Amino acid sequence: EVQLVESGGGLVQAGGSLRLSCEASGFTSDDDWIIGWFRQAPGKEREGVSWFSVSNNITSYADSVKGRFTISSDNAKNTVYLQMNSLKPEDTAVYYCAASIWLVDGRLWFVGGADIDYWGKGTQVTVSS
Repeated sequence: EVQLVESGGGLVQAGGSLRLSCEASGFTSDDDWIIGWFRQAPGKEREGVSWFSVSNNITSYADSVKGRFTISSDNAKNTVYLQMNSLKPEDTAVYYCAASIWLVDGRLWFVGGADIDYWGKGTQVTVSS
């Protein structure tokens, strides 16, 4: 059974940093998994933040986080990280780790069109002004 477990959320002041972790387990396929992050703020729709291609080491980011967030992985630990710098109050949201076995177009991650196979339970990030 595939499981995605997030950690690292918390409360931080604007301009600060946090690093989220997503520990993945149960993957048995050699397919090109895409693992990344979504977030959902209160009263808003869930939005794609960033994704990482396990086999190709390709990354992609939403325009709202480019230059501030960095996604990376530690294959030995089966963990994907999201380093978040220069945080803003508008980054406040529940952040979800997600995995997709087939992402026909990477842009779909950011426009609500990606087929997500597995979700984590989420971790809260709160940025105070």
